[in-house]
Amino acid sequence: MVGAGVVGLAIARRLAMAGREVIVLESEGHIGGGISSRNSEVIHAGIYYPKDSLKARFCVEGRAALYDFCASHGVPHRRCGKILVAASEDQRDQVLAIQAKAAANGVADLRLIDHAEMKAMEPEVEGLIGLHSPSTGIVDSHALMLALQGDAESHGAMMAFHSSVDSGCAENGRIRLEISGDEQTSLTANLLILSAGLSSPRIARAIAGVPSATIPASRFAKGNYFSLSRRAPFSRLVYPVPEPGGLGTHLTLDMSGRGRFGPDVEWLTTDDERTIDYRVDPARSDKFYSAIRRYWPGLRDGELAPDYSGVRPKLSVPGEPDADFLIQDHHTHGVAGLIALYGIESPGLTSSLAIADHVAHIALNN
Repeated sequence: MVGAGVVGLAIARRLAMAGREVIVLESEGHIGGGISSRNSEVIHAGIYYPKDSLKARFCVEGRAALYDFCASHGVPHRRCGKILVAASEDQRDQVLAIQAKAAANGVADLRLIDHAEMKAMEPEVEGLIGLHSPSTGIVDSHALMLALQGDAESHGAMMAFHSSVDSGCAENGRIRLEISGDEQTSLTANLLILSAGLSSPRIARAIAGVPSATIPASRFAKGNYFSLSRRAPFSRLVYPVPEPGGLGTHLTLDMSGRGRFGPDVEWLTTDDERTIDYRVDPARSDKFYSAIRRYWPGLRDGELAPDYSGVRPKLSVPGEPDADFLIQDHHTHGVAGLIALYGIESPGLTSSLAIADHVAHIALNN
């Protein structure tokens, strides 16, 4: 399989535990060098996504599985909860609609709170009403990936770092890959799982026999994060109502209690993930201050510092609703032995174990 991010590692673990011989090809020299190392590390409850979508299903299933996995494997995590804030009257209906969508997805623990209760829970938050999500949490994503890698390797999976897929060919029910890195190598597999994040469309286009019409265009939305220079005066995550392309500039906490804000949505013009500039422009802080102060007016000038950025693989274009996860097998693209994952953005980390179960079901029953 291709890709040693959190989803790829979860799939490798699941297939290795099922007795399959697994080799994970990763272009970087370590696990989680792409999307998985550049996210907010939030365990999502599953409240935003359309009913019966893969995102809704996998997020709800994956969240429960992830909490269990973290507890059994000693992965640092915390079920801290979050508050979704309607900062003005025009956002009230959006919050109520999110509550209804969450209920349709099987998220039954959301609770509407008024201004007084919100202030009692988080004194520095301002808003008309809020939704309290007690099952939202945070996780040490690197520790999670190390635990997944450990399980996979203990069941026989092998990691091949510095291994970039240059080209390939689907023929006679098998897939041959040409791999560069420390040395040029050819590898032929009965089953290829393409879970390469931002690189999945480019790699798929390099494999002869994969119909180009089934491969989505490479579209990238960069999300910038700013950190808080003092300890965050919050015990829960705080979110505004979602915005097009993302969930709004929200407050998240890491396992040490450090506060960070983001991501915003910056659509990139490049279609080659290898040319992405991950630097955070300090000038973007102006919009961060104004967005954050809608729910936290106590943020003072000069308290935000550029931190890091991540990039989401988008299947929709600006102005369109967010697309669902796209997981293709031979029924879609006609290539025997290929399972391709595209557009695995948020809530990909939360959904990783559920996605692994889904992919393994396809792989083991075809």
